[in-house]
Amino acid sequence: MPPLITDAIGRVLGGRYRLVSPLGVGASAQVFLAEDVSLQRPVAIKLLQPGLATDPGFLKRFRAEARAAASLNHPHIARVFDWGEDGAGPYLVLEYLGGGSLLDLIERGSRLSVAQATAVAAQAARGLAHAHARGIVHRDVKPANLLFDDEGRVRVADFGVARALAEGAWTEPTGVGVVGTARYAAPEQAQGVVLDGRADVYALALVVFESLTGYVPFVLDTPMGTLAARVGATLPGHGALGPLQPILAAAAAPAVASRPDAATLAAELESLAARLPKPEPLPLARAARPWTEGPPTLAGAGPGEAATSPGPAAVRAGADEVFDLDRFEPAGRPRRARSPRHRRGWWPIVLSLVLVAALIAAGLVLAVRSGVFTPTRAVPGVTGLTLAQARRAVERAHFVLVTGPPSASTTVRAGRVLRQEPTAGTERKQGSQVRVVLSSGLPLVRVPSLSGLGCNGATRLLAVDHLRATCPALTAYSSSVPTGQVINWSYGGRIDPARAPYGATILVALSKGPQPVTIPSVVGDTYQQAVAALAQVGLTATESSGPSSQVAAGLVAGTTPPVGSQVPPGSTVTVIVSTGPPTVQVPNLSGDSVAAAQAALAQHGLVLGSVFGPAHGTVFASVPESGTTVEEGTAVNIYTA
Repeated sequence: MPPLITDAIGRVLGGRYRLVSPLGVGASAQVFLAEDVSLQRPVAIKLLQPGLATDPGFLKRFRAEARAAASLNHPHIARVFDWGEDGAGPYLVLEYLGGGSLLDLIERGSRLSVAQATAVAAQAARGLAHAHARGIVHRDVKPANLLFDDEGRVRVADFGVARALAEGAWTEPTGVGVVGTARYAAPEQAQGVVLDGRADVYALALVVFESLTGYVPFVLDTPMGTLAARVGATLPGHGALGPLQPILAAAAAPAVASRPDAATLAAELESLAARLPKPEPLPLARAARPWTEGPPTLAGAGPGEAATSPGPAAVRAGADEVFDLDRFEPAGRPRRARSPRHRRGWWPIVLSLVLVAALIAAGLVLAVRSGVFTPTRAVPGVTGLTLAQARRAVERAHFVLVTGPPSASTTVRAGRVLRQEPTAGTERKQGSQVRVVLSSGLPLVRVPSLSGLGCNGATRLLAVDHLRATCPALTAYSSSVPTGQVINWSYGGRIDPARAPYGATILVALSKGPQPVTIPSVVGDTYQQAVAALAQVGLTATESSGPSSQVAAGLVAGTTPPVGSQVPPGSTVTVIVSTGPPTVQVPNLSGDSVAAAQAALAQHGLVLGSVFGPAHGTVFASVPESGTTVEEGTAVNIYTA
């Protein structure tokens, strides 16, 4: 039983790498955050299971693959800094990437947009192309091996480990590693053939498909069932793929020769990315700093001292002293007593002041209600954001968000803000309304009839209506549609749809012509019986004849094309009627020795019968006689003197 992952915390591998905390565990390895105590930097340690240390085949392959992986230096490949073997098992020292993996996003329920998926796939394909150009095939491309750095850039990880595990004697527990690998594996991985980089291309296509749709196609209950389901199967269509559909369909072609290599795939993805809107940043799970130097202190507090704030006494200082202006002069001298008349003279002034104050108050109330004192702010730009994101942005700027009826768009994804009023940067009073219109997704466009067209014609006609074509998506026999013409077209499982979303990919099925007919067995029949049997399956007969050692004369010995062949309906089949066994003429053997006579007979398909006379004599006669026509295989007696 393998040790608990927490048991390894604090261990130092190779005298240099101190294990700090676990990052993950799998059937074949445990992954730790570690500190390179020599360079004082965070690294990731992939510690393989201890049982692998006793497998010589694995260790030999592991060393070779680790060296090869460490030689890869590319912006989209996770760096391998070091490798070694320890009592705890073989290990790899990898670049620490704090952005998590694509698997993290998928497991949190995140679905990438087409623009995001295109960017991720293009970067991963570039990394794979770099490795393939150096003869290194990954063999285990999956979401867990597509990692992100803090800036959201993709790094392909785990080069070499999959091959080392596959060629060693160690076996993962049933249903753990094998199933995980088969989930994205190309169909040829079940056929025992030598894999090349196009197996990685297939796997990447399924990974991107999953990041857009949330599921992996062709996955059954067992690894072999999954791989078998992929043999000859093309990638299913899905509305979430958008313009990525034809690129992913080609990358996941069941035939290896039909797939692009990683460099070609990267170029196609980069070309598409240039035509798409700039993708939103990925919602990565930002990792905290691997470690810190200790708790911070407040400004002004010395080491070990707690910063303090002023108490209530400091706030109230001086607030309890009250001065009576009737009792003191400005200089502090006592005032003289005021006469009553003198006091009555203040009332008109007081009343005037009260009236003025009332007028001022009324003006202030009116000003407040009319927004005179309400600050003016710039309206934030929310186009392209989700409704929740737009609401947060508008409320942070102290405005109120209202929504209008949604509208279709060819550029903005469904559920995101298509336009806003007022526009971004406009100055408005705080608390004003910002009206937004959400995109309802791609508009529906007309799907033209493709009947009577071939692939080129169908593709061009669909392009006029801003649609794409996968042609042929499949081929089928048809007795009514000529070979190479469209049988039907479909979108989203609907046959011959009249409308589809703008930019959708229409799957086109082509005719292979009528179903071929199998020539029935007519050997041993009479010619008339053969004619009837062929006519019953829509074939025409013509007669020929020839010798046969197996079929009696007058009966059918065979056909051209042979019985069991498949031919188009209405084809003409030549029926060969037996003339009986083949015949030959007895050669002239006079003057031959017995051995020479036997050889001459064999050349004519005859055999030597009895020899009458000296065994070393010469032939002077034969029975049957020279020139007689006989069946092949007849025995000929000779007479010698």
